[in-house]
Amino acid sequence: MTFQYVDPNVSRAKFDREIAEYRELAEQYRRRGWFLVHAEFPAVLVVLATTKTKPAAVVMGVAFDYSNYDAAPPSVRIVNPFSGEPYKLKELPSQLPRAVPQQEVVVPGPAAGKLMFEVAQPFMVAHDPDEIPFLCLAGVREYHEHPAHSGDVWELHRKTGAGRLVRLLEIVDRYGVAPISGLNVQLVPQVGFNYGPPPA
Repeated sequence: MTFQYVDPNVSRAKFDREIAEYRELAEQYRRRGWFLVHAEFPAVLVVLATTKTKPAAVVMGVAFDYSNYDAAPPSVRIVNPFSGEPYKLKELPSQLPRAVPQQEVVVPGPAAGKLMFEVAQPFMVAHDPDEIPFLCLAGVREYHEHPAHSGDVWELHRKTGAGRLVRLLEIVDRYGVAPISGLNVQLVPQVGFNYGPPPA
């Protein structure tokens, strides 16, 4: 949790609004595999599951810290849904890849024309596999605090709903859970020795 420098009553009221709006549609979110398991100012934990697999499977938890909201955006972490511990980059169930257009490539000759190539760019980023990644998206505290985004300040997004709970969950679900289409089970046989009773 972060030091609360905004009047706690203001942040709590805005936090309560986020939770109330979620709970109004909680049944619909549950059908989508969203489970609100903790909501006590300033912390929220939502567990996301995939409903496409048989059996359904828990995929990840999303932890929010709404300290100082909305003078500051919420912190967002992808966490182990059972322990609440943030995943390191190398542990993530998904890095939330999205297809982004690459630059145009001009093809000369008989098949002349322009081609656009798409690449997968993850929303979850870190400099090292052992670091805790952040959701690289406007409306997220870690994004706005990162030096690479110093020109994209929170105040430009504050009135747009960029830090809203459901909006952020929609993005995590769309890129991290919705693409899951099945379970991949791998059985790895191991060879070992069976030992009898020790010699006398």
